[in-house]
Amino acid sequence: MARPAGSRGLVLTSLRNTELMGKAIGQVLREGDVIALIGDLGAGKTALVHGIVSGLEAPPNSVASPTFMLMHQYQGRLPLIHMDLYRLRSSEEAEAIGLAEVFADDVVTAIEWADRFPGLLPSDRLEVRLFHRTFSTRSVQFVAQGARSRSLLSRIRRVWPSAHRRDGLPRPQRTEKRKAPSR
Repeated sequence: MARPAGSRGLVLTSLRNTELMGKAIGQVLREGDVIALIGDLGAGKTALVHGIVSGLEAPPNSVASPTFMLMHQYQGRLPLIHMDLYRLRSSEEAEAIGLAEVFADDVVTAIEWADRFPGLLPSDRLEVRLFHRTFSTRSVQFVAQGARSRSLLSRIRRVWPSAHRRDGLPRPQRTEKRKAPSR
Protein backbone atom coordinates (compact mmCIF):
# COMPACT_ATOMS: atom_id res chain seq x y z
CA MET A 1 0.00 0.00 0.00
CA ALA A 2 1.41 3.38 -0.96
CA ARG A 3 1.91 6.01 1.71
CA PRO A 4 0.06 9.28 1.12
CA ALA A 5 2.19 12.34 0.52
CA GLY A 6 2.18 14.93 3.28
CA SER A 7 0.91 12.63 6.02
CA ARG A 8 2.57 12.27 9.42
CA GLY A 9 3.73 8.94 10.70
CA LEU A 10 4.97 7.17 13.81
CA VAL A 11 6.61 3.81 14.39
CA LEU A 12 4.82 1.54 16.85
CA THR A 13 7.28 -0.99 18.23
CA SER A 14 4.92 -3.61 19.68
CA LEU A 15 1.35 -4.81 20.02
CA ARG A 16 1.21 -3.05 23.39
CA ASN A 17 2.40 0.16 21.76
CA THR A 18 -0.36 -0.15 19.13
CA GLU A 19 -2.99 -0.69 21.83
CA LEU A 20 -1.67 2.30 23.80
CA MET A 21 -1.96 4.46 20.69
CA GLY A 22 -5.56 3.27 20.38
CA LYS A 23 -6.20 4.04 24.06
CA ALA A 24 -4.91 7.60 23.57
CA ILE A 25 -7.27 7.96 20.59
CA GLY A 26 -10.20 6.58 22.60
CA GLN A 27 -9.60 9.02 25.44
CA VAL A 28 -10.10 12.05 23.17
CA LEU A 29 -12.89 10.85 20.90
CA ARG A 30 -16.10 12.85 20.75
CA GLU A 31 -19.57 11.95 19.53
CA GLY A 32 -19.71 11.78 15.75
CA ASP A 33 -16.00 11.09 15.19
CA VAL A 34 -15.22 8.58 12.43
CA ILE A 35 -11.99 6.57 12.32
CA ALA A 36 -11.22 4.92 8.95
CA LEU A 37 -8.70 2.11 9.54
CA ILE A 38 -6.64 1.14 6.52
CA GLY A 39 -3.94 -1.52 6.30
CA ASP A 40 -3.05 -4.98 5.10
CA LEU A 41 -3.96 -8.18 6.96
CA GLY A 42 -2.23 -8.24 10.34
CA ALA A 43 -1.25 -4.56 10.23
CA GLY A 44 -2.83 -3.85 13.63
CA LYS A 45 -6.29 -2.48 12.85
CA THR A 46 -8.12 -4.64 15.41
CA ALA A 47 -5.34 -4.10 17.99
CA LEU A 48 -5.81 -0.36 17.59
CA VAL A 49 -9.57 -0.74 18.11
CA HIS A 50 -8.85 -2.83 21.21
CA GLY A 51 -7.02 0.20 22.60
CA ILE A 52 -9.72 2.63 21.44
CA VAL A 53 -12.33 0.61 23.35
CA SER A 54 -10.12 0.74 26.45
CA GLY A 55 -9.73 4.50 26.05
CA LEU A 56 -13.52 4.80 25.86
CA GLU A 57 -13.69 2.96 29.22
CA ALA A 58 -15.45 -0.11 27.84
CA PRO A 59 -14.21 -3.65 28.56
CA PRO A 60 -11.39 -4.17 26.02
CA ASN A 61 -11.44 -7.97 26.47
CA SER A 62 -14.75 -8.04 24.58
CA VAL A 63 -13.14 -6.71 21.37
CA ALA A 64 -13.01 -9.08 18.42
CA SER A 65 -12.57 -8.49 14.74
CA PRO A 66 -16.03 -8.10 13.21
CA THR A 67 -14.95 -9.73 9.94
CA PHE A 68 -17.71 -12.37 10.04
CA MET A 69 -20.33 -10.41 12.00
CA LEU A 70 -19.52 -7.21 10.03
CA MET A 71 -20.33 -5.01 13.05
CA HIS A 72 -19.92 -4.92 16.83
CA GLN A 73 -21.04 -2.24 19.24
CA TYR A 74 -19.27 -1.43 22.51
CA GLN A 75 -20.66 0.76 25.26
CA GLY A 76 -18.26 2.95 27.22
CA ARG A 77 -17.99 6.67 27.83
CA LEU A 78 -19.39 6.90 24.28
CA PRO A 79 -20.92 4.11 22.18
CA LEU A 80 -18.52 2.74 19.56
CA ILE A 81 -19.65 1.01 16.39
CA HIS A 82 -16.81 -1.18 15.04
CA MET A 83 -17.26 -2.34 11.44
CA ASP A 84 -15.20 -4.50 9.10
CA LEU A 85 -15.74 -4.16 5.35
CA TYR A 86 -13.25 -6.88 4.32
CA ARG A 87 -15.83 -9.47 3.21
CA LEU A 88 -18.06 -7.07 1.29
CA ARG A 89 -17.74 -7.26 -2.49
CA SER A 90 -19.65 -4.21 -3.66
CA SER A 91 -20.89 -0.82 -2.57
CA GLU A 92 -24.41 -2.24 -2.93
CA GLU A 93 -23.62 -4.83 -0.22
CA ALA A 94 -22.19 -2.08 2.01
CA GLU A 95 -25.33 -0.01 1.51
CA ALA A 96 -27.55 -3.07 2.16
CA ILE A 97 -26.02 -3.66 5.60
CA GLY A 98 -26.74 -0.04 6.52
CA LEU A 99 -23.26 1.45 6.34
CA ALA A 100 -24.61 4.98 5.87
CA GLU A 101 -26.84 4.67 8.95
CA VAL A 102 -23.98 3.96 11.39
CA PHE A 103 -22.53 7.44 11.00
CA ALA A 104 -24.49 9.31 13.65
CA ASP A 105 -23.81 12.32 15.84
CA ASP A 106 -24.24 10.33 19.08
CA VAL A 107 -21.73 7.51 18.39
CA VAL A 108 -18.11 6.99 17.41
CA THR A 109 -17.45 4.77 14.41
CA ALA A 110 -14.30 2.77 13.62
CA ILE A 111 -14.24 1.02 10.24
CA GLU A 112 -11.65 -1.59 9.30
CA TRP A 113 -10.85 -1.90 5.59
CA ALA A 114 -12.35 1.57 5.09
CA ASP A 115 -10.44 1.99 1.83
CA ARG A 116 -12.70 -0.61 0.15
CA PHE A 117 -15.64 1.83 -0.13
CA PRO A 118 -14.35 5.36 0.52
CA GLY A 119 -17.23 6.92 -1.40
CA LEU A 120 -19.67 5.61 1.21
CA LEU A 121 -17.79 7.13 4.15
CA PRO A 122 -18.31 10.61 5.57
CA SER A 123 -16.01 13.11 3.89
CA ASP A 124 -14.81 14.27 7.34
CA ARG A 125 -12.98 11.30 8.83
CA LEU A 126 -9.61 10.50 10.35
CA GLU A 127 -7.81 7.92 8.26
CA VAL A 128 -5.41 5.78 10.26
CA ARG A 129 -3.11 3.95 7.87
CA LEU A 130 -1.08 1.07 9.28
CA PHE A 131 1.91 -0.43 7.47
CA HIS A 132 4.04 -3.50 8.26
CA ARG A 133 7.68 -2.61 8.96
CA THR A 134 8.94 -5.79 10.61
CA PHE A 135 7.24 -8.76 12.27
CA SER A 136 6.57 -6.72 15.43
CA THR A 137 6.72 -3.08 14.33
CA ARG A 138 4.23 -1.01 12.42
CA SER A 139 4.23 2.44 10.92
CA VAL A 140 1.05 4.42 11.45
CA GLN A 141 0.07 7.53 9.54
CA PHE A 142 -2.84 9.84 10.23
CA VAL A 143 -4.61 11.64 7.40
CA ALA A 144 -7.24 14.13 8.55
CA GLN A 145 -10.04 14.60 6.03
CA GLY A 146 -11.89 17.68 7.28
CA ALA A 147 -12.18 20.11 10.19
CA ARG A 148 -13.60 17.61 12.71
CA SER A 149 -10.85 15.08 12.00
CA ARG A 150 -8.14 17.79 12.15
CA SER A 151 -9.44 18.69 15.61
CA LEU A 152 -9.38 15.00 16.61
CA LEU A 153 -5.82 14.63 15.33
CA SER A 154 -4.78 17.68 17.33
CA ARG A 155 -6.27 16.15 20.51
CA ILE A 156 -4.49 12.85 19.82
CA ARG A 157 -1.14 14.64 19.42
CA ARG A 158 -1.63 16.35 22.78
CA VAL A 159 -2.29 13.12 24.73
CA TRP A 160 0.02 10.66 22.92
CA PRO A 161 3.36 11.82 24.42
CA SER A 162 1.92 11.92 27.95
CA ALA A 163 0.46 8.42 27.51
CA HIS A 164 3.97 7.21 26.76
CA ARG A 165 5.53 8.88 29.79
CA ARG A 166 2.78 7.55 32.07
CA ASP A 167 3.35 3.95 30.93
CA GLY A 168 7.15 4.17 30.91
CA LEU A 169 7.42 3.40 27.21
CA PRO A 170 9.94 4.97 24.87
CA ARG A 171 8.58 7.71 22.68
CA PRO A 172 7.66 6.45 19.22
CA GLN A 173 9.98 7.27 16.38
CA ARG A 174 8.78 9.66 13.70
CA THR A 175 8.94 8.27 10.19
CA GLU A 176 8.98 11.63 8.42
CA LYS A 177 12.22 13.32 7.49
CA ARG A 178 12.82 16.82 8.71
CA LYS A 179 14.73 19.46 6.84
CA ALA A 180 17.91 20.76 8.35
CA PRO A 181 17.57 24.34 9.61
CA SER A 182 18.73 26.88 7.06
CA ARG A 183 21.51 29.22 8.06
